[in-house]
Amino acid sequence: MRKRPYESSAVDSRWLAVVMHTAFFLLLCGALTRFLLRHPGEPRTPWIIALSVVLAVLHLLGPRTGGMGPRPARRRSAWLWLALVVVVWMVLVVLAPSFAWCAVPLFYTGLRLLPSRAALVLVAVLTAFVVAAQVQLAGRFDPNLVFAPPAVAALATAVFLQMERHTARQRVLIDDLVRTRRELAESERREGTLTERQRLSMEIHDTLAQGLSSQRMLLQAAERVWDTEPDKARAHVRTAASVAEHNLAEARRFVHDLAPADLAGGGGLDQALRALAARESGAHLTVRVHIDGDGRLSRLPDRVQSALLRIAQGALANVREHATADSAALTLTLLDDEVVLDVSDDGRGFDPDALPDSSGDGRGHGLLAMRARLRALGGTLTVESTPGEGTILSAAVPLEAPR
Repeated sequence: MRKRPYESSAVDSRWLAVVMHTAFFLLLCGALTRFLLRHPGEPRTPWIIALSVVLAVLHLLGPRTGGMGPRPARRRSAWLWLALVVVVWMVLVVLAPSFAWCAVPLFYTGLRLLPSRAALVLVAVLTAFVVAAQVQLAGRFDPNLVFAPPAVAALATAVFLQMERHTARQRVLIDDLVRTRRELAESERREGTLTERQRLSMEIHDTLAQGLSSQRMLLQAAERVWDTEPDKARAHVRTAASVAEHNLAEARRFVHDLAPADLAGGGGLDQALRALAARESGAHLTVRVHIDGDGRLSRLPDRVQSALLRIAQGALANVREHATADSAALTLTLLDDEVVLDVSDDGRGFDPDALPDSSGDGRGHGLLAMRARLRALGGTLTVESTPGEGTILSAAVPLEAPR
């Protein structure tokens, strides 16, 4: 499992702390062993051993002291702990110069715990003690012992500070990336929600709303002739029940984002259009179907077939509810580069320029839904109508070039 950046940083910090502790104790043990081998039985030996033990204990207590209490308290405790360690180390170096190299881990400890200026002052003091101790051990002035430790300390300090600045910039960059990714995910969720709402609104308009409108008209017609023509009224009721059953199947399918019920049987778009025309045809409206290119319709993408069928449903619903037409025609033409669905009627027509985008009763939403479906497929919708001369609605969807 891949670790997050902050988890990796924490692991690296713990690993560096282990390395610093190990290096410090190795240097401390090496210096103490050297002193005991070269200066056995001296009066200062008990003090050297005692101070070495105190320094080791202090170094062991360092992580605990630095990790207790709130942040300001932890900082003060860490500074106090570092001051005690440095003081004990200085006393040891004065008594035994061989302990001078224990300053190397203390360099990094000071750079990690102290502000930059205070850390530089501490590095300078530790370096001065190391130089003095090395000159004392050599017993004579050696330029290499005077200039080498400051050069090494300056180089190590510069590398450490540069790494700290790089880490800080990297942390800021990671925070920006995490925030941007969170904002992008939220934007994608909002976009997905809006897209799903649009899909549901179009499906509801093209299926449930139109079906309910048909049922209302059929039941109203049945109510008008119920007493005088009971057989005709029952026929209207049976037709309304059939429409309700079909709408129920449509509702179940679009909830699961499946194809329209007329396409689910595998008959293709041509059979679906004929089934739609048969349902919409009745006593007051006759719907005809003309198909050009039957053999190639099966190769149309499912999304295109579903969209064209929904557009045909919406167009015929508008004809039934608003056009007062006697006949309508569905014409599907498959060309080399596009497929075109024309829906025409001989109704009362209207002025397309005067049609509002939408209205409070829901009229006008059908054309918006059709345009949205076609826009998603790269298609176009054209409406030609003149008052008193009927309407022709044309939906064109481009086809992908054959591979």
